[in-house]
Amino acid sequence: MEIERKFLVKRDGSFRALVTSSSEILQGYMDVKGATVRIRMRDEKAYLTIKGPSQEGGISRYEFEREIPPADAREMLKLCRGGYITKVRHLVPYKGHVFEVDEFHGINEGLLFCEVELQSEDEPFEAPPFLGPEVSGNRHFYNKGLLSAPYPEWKAELPEEYQ
Repeated sequence: MEIERKFLVKRDGSFRALVTSSSEILQGYMDVKGATVRIRMRDEKAYLTIKGPSQEGGISRYEFEREIPPADAREMLKLCRGGYITKVRHLVPYKGHVFEVDEFHGINEGLLFCEVELQSEDEPFEAPPFLGPEVSGNRHFYNKGLLSAPYPEWKAELPEEYQ
């Protein structure tokens, strides 16, 4: 079970001073009814991930992930409808949790948000100073949806300081 919460990130770049590592990510999605099938290249590794539908509130859902050969992932990405997402994931450890700040490129250039994985939906954590409002459950922030509804189409709906 994957339990994660998502948040906007302050656009002042303050998160960058806390980053301990960064990875380039390409990911695409296959059409499957009732589940999300993702192909991801992260630096030199590749993964096949299957996710179930989000539970109420959009914080929890079933997740199955396996590493696959990068050559297989490159071929599978060619089968993904709508292309693939490009982003850089920055890891920020902060007071017992790792916050993953995703900085999007390509058709979603300028989008910046953060995820934190938890052991339970009600697990407490201390928010780092760069964290903005929570967007868990907001479909705009599902990576799969960013292919059909890219950030420039809806960014005006966000508070100006997070656009």
